[in-house]
Amino acid sequence: MYSNKYVKATNVNKAASIIADAEDGKFLAGGMTLIPTLKQRLASPDLIIDLSDCKLTGIEDEGASIRIGAMSRHVDVAESVLVQNAIPAIANLASQIGDRQVRNRGTIGGSLANNDPAACYPSALLGLGGTIHTQNRSILAEDFLTGMFETDLEEDEIIIGISFPKPDKAAYVKFPNPASRYAMVGVFVAKFSDGVRVAVTGAGEDGVFRASNIEAALDESFKANSIIDGLVSADNLMSDIHASAEYRAHLIGEMTRRAVIACG
Repeated sequence: MYSNKYVKATNVNKAASIIADAEDGKFLAGGMTLIPTLKQRLASPDLIIDLSDCKLTGIEDEGASIRIGAMSRHVDVAESVLVQNAIPAIANLASQIGDRQVRNRGTIGGSLANNDPAACYPSALLGLGGTIHTQNRSILAEDFLTGMFETDLEEDEIIIGISFPKPDKAAYVKFPNPASRYAMVGVFVAKFSDGVRVAVTGAGEDGVFRASNIEAALDESFKANSIIDGLVSADNLMSDIHASAEYRAHLIGEMTRRAVIACG
């Protein structure tokens, strides 16, 4: 590690003001990404601004959607009765993230701000057509997720909450890496009155994406056997030591079938 300055902000506006004056500041949420990055010397900020006292926790029912505070931990989301009743797929997704230690420290806002290409939450955001709320504006999922590890956030912009529309049915199924528990492929399926949305994480070369071919097939018939072999192309999918692009294409189809079955 190396020396840097640590500040605990007491509100969002103060945190934004502090980072604006820093040469290279970083926000600290749960620290599940930032701390390992610092330990590996992949980043060397001169200032770390802790957001834990900024009062960004809590889960609310907004009628047609639920809103989750950005500093809500994965365990808070997984165990929330409100989330379990309104959108159980999100509670199930949160329960599968990492291990117990990660779920007790990691936050939904930190995960979405990082937009790791194998993270689970981006698929829920995109699959449900959610909205990111910052201290300055609200950003639709398609506009917020701009690429691998990239978002539409400005340097001093802080996620304060996320709204997820309530679907008629939804499910998330992932094929986890046995070591990291990140998704080698994760599929979030959401059925609304006006159509089906399917978001895939862990497989795309540019991060999470919507699977339009699968959406069209499920719009035609919302059944697992609608996802036929060969429907998913290996083009633009990741290929690495864990799985080839072709194998990930197969997994997308299989995880989608399981998600549709889980929807009931």
